[in-house]
Amino acid sequence: MRAMLEGHRVSRISVRGFAVASATAVTTVGAVVGVASGATAQVSDDNFEATAADTTLLADIPAGQQAQVQTASLTQQAEAQASAADTAAQKSAEESARLQAAKDATAKKQAAEEKAEQEKKEAAEAKAKAEAEKKAKESTVSIASFSAQSSYTVAEVQAIARQLVPADQYQCFSNIVNHESTWNYKAQNASSGAYGLVQALPGSKMASAGADWQTNPATQIKWGLGYMDDRYGSPCGAWSFWQANNWY
Repeated sequence: MRAMLEGHRVSRISVRGFAVASATAVTTVGAVVGVASGATAQVSDDNFEATAADTTLLADIPAGQQAQVQTASLTQQAEAQASAADTAAQKSAEESARLQAAKDATAKKQAAEEKAEQEKKEAAEAKAKAEAEKKAKESTVSIASFSAQSSYTVAEVQAIARQLVPADQYQCFSNIVNHESTWNYKAQNASSGAYGLVQALPGSKMASAGADWQTNPATQIKWGLGYMDDRYGSPCGAWSFWQANNWY
């Protein structure tokens, strides 16, 4: 008879299964934790009978099987904690990726701005060079119109310079020539060998503007203008440097 009862008890467990027992175990664990933390456990009237029935059913389970049910509950809790940890790790990775993307975008923008600034600078330099070359070509055309003379007065040399040097740069050019040679196209520095209106050093540099560089002030002016444009941007740029250093 006892064997039949035990068989009947096992049958009850198999019918309602560990599902009910597990739920009961989880409820029981939660209640214990709540009481331990100072919370008051409340059970509604509607659930009282179900809880009592489940508790009775759990009591019917042999001790060894109760341990299995409790172990299953703890396993479920561990799995829930692991899932929460995975979610937090995923959020952290997504935030790190967002910050890195923002950082990369900032660096890309800065690189683009630097590149644009460099291109702007190079364009300005190219424009200045083109203008200097244009002036040099214009000077070449103008020089051909001057007839060679055996000698030139200061006034004649200055008249040539006014025709070759841009009007807005003439005064600066004149200031440099006044200091370097006092408009003497044959002026020569005995110690350094500098020669001509703009005191080219050595004077033979002016041969690039014409073979008559020693006797033709127009050739000297052409070379001096090109030198000032190439090195200082203009005669006024050269004059600013001269004022600060007493040479150019």
